[in-house]
Formats: sequence, C-alpha cells, structure tokens
Amino acid sequence: MVKSKMPEFDRKVLEVLREPLESGTITISRAARQATFPAQFQLLAAMNPCPCGYYGHYNQRCRCTPEQIARYKNKLSGPLLDRIDMNIEVPALKPEELSHSQAGEASAIIRERVVLARQRQMQRQNKPNAALGPLEIDRHCQLDDKSHALLQTAMRKFSLSARSYHRILKLARTIADLAASPSISDAHIAEALQYRRYEY
Repeated sequence: MVKSKMPEFDRKVLEVLREPLESGTITISRAARQATFPAQFQLLAAMNPCPCGYYGHYNQRCRCTPEQIARYKNKLSGPLLDRIDMNIEVPALKPEELSHSQAGEASAIIRERVVLARQRQMQRQNKPNAALGPLEIDRHCQLDDKSHALLQTAMRKFSLSARSYHRILKLARTIADLAASPSISDAHIAEALQYRRYEY
C-alpha cells in the first residue's frame, strides 16, 4: 500500500495509470517485444487542497499563492481525473465538530446493502456495473425524461466528456442498486454528478 498523496508523484508516473484504469490491462514495450498483462485494480487516492494542506481551512492558515495551488492541482491531468469515478471533498472539522458524536449506520448493515446491490447487478447483467461497455450501458442504464434532461443539462453546463457521461450513468445505476430501485431516477443522477465535482 502506497501512502504518498497523489500529486506528490511525478506526472509522467501518474499518466501511466490511464491505460489500466480504462482497459484493465497494461502493455509494456521493451525493444522489439511487447507484452500485455491484466491490471484490474481499485484505485483509492488522496490529495491535499494545496501544497501546505490548509486551503479552505476554517482558521485560514493557508499561505499558498494561487499559482502554487494551480501547479499542485495540475499534477493530475484532466484525462486521468476523467477515469476516476468518484471525487469527494472532505473539509477540515472544527474541534467542536470532532467532539460531537453522531450516530451512524453499522458496518454490517452497509455491507449487507452492498452485497445485495452486487447480487442485483450479477442477476441483471452477469457483471458489475463498473464493467459495462457502451452498448450494455444503453441497455441497463436507461433514463426517464426527467433524469435524461438533468444529465443533458450537466453535460452542456460543465462540458463533460463522453467518458464522463458513461461513468456517471454506471455510477447512477450503482446508486440505484444500493437503493433497491429498478430504475435510475433524477435523484440518482444528481448524486452521481456530485461525486464528479472536480470537473466543475
């Protein structure tokens, strides 16, 4: 397990992730030989909002310049970010928020919901939603008029790519499966869009 933050890696190294994230394989070329290997994996990555880590902090401790912040964030290219399904911002909590305990769902309950959602996917299409191809997305991720209008509006407003369009549909289908919903609603599309905020 690698524990460095994502922008701390060289950009050329990060760009190599694009192929396996997209195809689940990686091709290595050496001299006149070329070999392709399976490379399916789940990427979990983290980064600070700026080099010092305090941009947007409630105590306003950040002293990074806009240029430093832009240079830090630009270590992650648009095409690489386009291949990451979910991007969640976790703001710093104030001391009083840390000490205020909140009741949450038990892990066992969440696990049961995830297992049931995966079973729905396997029964419906014999593979997880993440593995759906374009034609399968058309078949299994159909939208009603309201959901379609919301997604089209987001596509135009945020200039989303075709890859983003398909990933949003697959993510919305997964959200619907977790909610035991047979169809994708506009609420599922809205939630899926929220998880791709870096593109806005």
